Amino acid sequence: MFEREKTDPQTDIEFDFFDDSPTVEAPNREGAPPKRRPRLPTGPPSAGGPSLFRLGILIAGAILLAVILVLWVNSCRAGQKKSAYKDYMAAVATQASDSEEVGKQLNQKITTPGIKLSDLRAELDGFRQQSAQILANARKLDPPGPLREEQRSLVEAMEFRVSGLDGLARALARVESTKDSQEAGNNLAIPSQRLIASDVVYADLFYEGSQAVMNKENIKGVPVPESKFVQNAELASPTAWKLIVERLTASPSSGGVHGDQIVGVLVQPGAQQLSTSQDNTVKASDNLSFQVLVKNSGTSQETQVTVSLTIQQSPTPVRKKQVIDLINPGETKTVIFRSLGPPSFGTRTTVKVNVEPVANESNTGNNSAQYQVIFTLS
Repeated sequence: MFEREKTDPQTDIEFDFFDDSPTVEAPNREGAPPKRRPRLPTGPPSAGGPSLFRLGILIAGAILLAVILVLWVNSCRAGQKKSAYKDYMAAVATQASDSEEVGKQLNQKITTPGIKLSDLRAELDGFRQQSAQILANARKLDPPGPLREEQRSLVEAMEFRVSGLDGLARALARVESTKDSQEAGNNLAIPSQRLIASDVVYADLFYEGSQAVMNKENIKGVPVPESKFVQNAELASPTAWKLIVERLTASPSSGGVHGDQIVGVLVQPGAQQLSTSQDNTVKASDNLSFQVLVKNSGTSQETQVTVSLTIQQSPTPVRKKQVIDLINPGETKTVIFRSLGPPSFGTRTTVKVNVEPVANESNTGNNSAQYQVIFTLS
């Protein structure tokens, strides 16, 4: 008999066709089953696993945070940009308003009834000093970059105003030595045209130009201040200045015929002329206005002429007043009364217009007129 061959346990090889691991650990003790190594994953993690989902959330959060940060930075920049324009326009508004006020005071002094040449010259010196200071302040303004050209136009407009006032002062100083009032009027009209030019430069180059720049720069809600120096365009006319010189240099007892009269009244819209001899049916509307035509019926220039309109309706009459600052001999001016409120419908109402007598006016019979009016809705 053959004796069974003994095998060495240390040299035996086990084949596990179901284990991917090429090796196994030796048994801890004789007769104990060998311990197998833990099976390791052999492929990539499945798509949509928890780790990949968390990573996606982090990436999305980072992107959202970046977008919010960019929007916030842009918003801050836009706010700072708008603030720069707003601060600049606020500074301009101060100078523009002060300059316009000088123009109003000048117009008021020129048209003050009874004012003398010496009084106007003294007032003009003060206006020159104020305008020179306004010009100096305007030159110090620091605009946003895109408004550099408009800033130069602002300064140019203020320079025209100072130059015009200087020219008026020099021309007024020569009035007494100029025998011909027409020549004096021509001398005064030349610097007055510089004042007109200042308004053109301001309106066309600064005001319109600034609005165009801010539209281009997408700056919203920042108003551009307006400034009008010349309150009456007639003050650039040699004829008007000739009459002003004659008025400034006339003695209290001298002068021609004085007087104003009511020429007629028109109702707008429609240019309906009111009649004093019969009832007038007037269609009421939100745009209703009365245009009172006033004529200087004398031979002298008149100033600060008060015109009034009264609608004698119940329970509350309508009373309005306006002032014509200057009207030359033979000239007719139109005074427009608006915002009259709701009228009394269907009943006869008296509309009265009046122009107050001026100094030394002898004939006041044509200073007022009355019209019978019936207001309707259609």
